[in-house]
Amino acid sequence: MTMPVFEEYEPAADCGCPGCAQERRAAALGLTVAAGGHPAAHGARRALVLATAAGVVLGGGAGGAATAAAPGHAPARTGADHDPETPQGGPGPLHGGRPQSGQTGESAHATPTATRPALRITTRAEIITRAKRWLDAKVPYSMEKYWSDGYRQDCSGYVSMAWNLDGNEWTGSLAEYGTRINREQLEPGDILLFHNPADPNKGSHVTIFGGWTDSTQTHYIAYEQTRPHTRKQATPYAYWNNSSRYLGYRYNGLSGGTGGGASTATAYPGRKFFGPGANNRYVTQLGKMLVARGGKRFYSVGPGPAWAEADRRATEAFQRAQGWTGSEADGTPGPHTWRLLVSNQGNDIPAADGGGQGSGSGSGGTTTGAGTGTGATTGGVKFPGRQYFRPGQSNEYVDQLGRQLVKKGYGKHYVSGPSPRWTEADRRNVEAFQRAQGWRGAAADGYPGPQTWRRLFA
Repeated sequence: MTMPVFEEYEPAADCGCPGCAQERRAAALGLTVAAGGHPAAHGARRALVLATAAGVVLGGGAGGAATAAAPGHAPARTGADHDPETPQGGPGPLHGGRPQSGQTGESAHATPTATRPALRITTRAEIITRAKRWLDAKVPYSMEKYWSDGYRQDCSGYVSMAWNLDGNEWTGSLAEYGTRINREQLEPGDILLFHNPADPNKGSHVTIFGGWTDSTQTHYIAYEQTRPHTRKQATPYAYWNNSSRYLGYRYNGLSGGTGGGASTATAYPGRKFFGPGANNRYVTQLGKMLVARGGKRFYSVGPGPAWAEADRRATEAFQRAQGWTGSEADGTPGPHTWRLLVSNQGNDIPAADGGGQGSGSGSGGTTTGAGTGTGATTGGVKFPGRQYFRPGQSNEYVDQLGRQLVKKGYGKHYVSGPSPRWTEADRRNVEAFQRAQGWRGAAADGYPGPQTWRRLFA
């Protein structure tokens, strides 16, 4: 039997067979070890083809002939040797655009340079908006093609686009544009990144964090570029596989003081800074924000650095004002609570008697121990009592209520305008006003109580 010999060759540059295509991709990703590549991948990658000196296939005979790769063609890789789910291109300029600073040519796989261009300032909303553009367009996954905006159609190209970078990066370089953050600090627009330096094409992936699906924080909305096209779906934290190896990063060019030089005045510090025994400036900051949002009544001496029951109660009141219940309103600030406070968004803490119902009313909005709730007076407009706002009632107070609702912009359910007669249109308009205050359930039943009346005529 003729002994086999090994022949070394380069994959054909213009061949479209799967083997050559894979070899060209592998060669393109043959980055230096310092750049995150595998030591064995440094330099040109070559394939060894098994052939016989006389062109005879091992095993003899046509019936037992094995299939050999044609000369000049690379054998297609299979199984564990190649992960088809996460191949990606290397760093390079935008397709059709100018090269990055320190780079030349049009290669999409140039070695990362030490000098990075200036970051483009963006916001979280803009990051998610850009991510949704590819989602709406169902951009097909490809590590070799570029979308019309110049970004490569793989996972790292997707993040490069969403972060508005001036070139295409890869999982081995995206971290250079962000600041490492922990799980509790994750907010929409941050990324979860796994880079496998031993074999970048095996498992390496990156997703855009779109927010937790619920208060348990076991799943989040992931925007990602994967086969067959861009997708958005609930994903277990941090990912379906290699979960423990994903790291969170926040874009350094994020406006609002939450980028690389993250301002402690706005960035959520983490749950460990709040709760019994905590004593730090974040507790003071929390208390001041809660007081500004209607929580002053919970503090007898004002907010301070030592966590107290007043902080917990005020936080819980703010959370309930957003319509949250159960574990979502436990009195400990999480990332969502903190974000609403520092950005001055969401609903303020209502007055002590609650929403439209008050604490002693089944459906009429009275205060505790006040059968008619007639004690609420604002600007000379005294709440007449719930008995005037019921089906079949017709009086001046119903007309007065309707006119004020229209004045405040809550009259869309009126067909012919307010009148002295109580109708379903009155109830629905009142309900809309109550919900705008952040009240839910029995506190937004459409029947005015003293708190509804006070806010409406304020």
